[in-house]
Amino acid sequence: MGSGSTGLQDKPHDGVRRQLDQLVREIAKFGAVGGLGTLVNFAVSNLLWHTTNLQAVRANVIATVVAIAFNYVGFRYFTYRDRDKTGRTRELTLFLVFSAVGLVIENGVLYTAIYGFGWDSSLQRNLFKVVGIGLGTLFRFWSYRSWVFRTLPAREAVVGAESILEEATRRRRDQRVHR
Repeated sequence: MGSGSTGLQDKPHDGVRRQLDQLVREIAKFGAVGGLGTLVNFAVSNLLWHTTNLQAVRANVIATVVAIAFNYVGFRYFTYRDRDKTGRTRELTLFLVFSAVGLVIENGVLYTAIYGFGWDSSLQRNLFKVVGIGLGTLFRFWSYRSWVFRTLPAREAVVGAESILEEATRRRRDQRVHR
């Protein structure tokens, strides 16, 4: 340690590592909520496909709307519970807009498979539903984290300050042990 050093030198990769860890946790939480939402989506669509006379895409739109409602609650209160909560009207509006785009992506794939190619068996519907949900999920993840559930501006500063305090506390404890 040089003169004037606090001993709290941040390694350049620590910040990147911390951001990567946060992203991995966010993806895992998003996946957990999304996975449950996907189960809801499949359950509702297959129930409607096999018990009603609704056209396949219409039934799937209903299933997607039910899953969107389920996912909002999960994302707001689990995945993104630490994010800015000051603009709930704005948040919900953006969530619904981006979810609607995801709905169009998902159901556009299903519509193309059924009405464009005639692939309308139960297996084919579910296969193309998976493809549509996958493409819609990529869009939703990007849009939700970028626009809907925004990080609080001070969050990174707080995390940085906490890590500095933790490091200082650890160093003091280590110095006491070695005396």
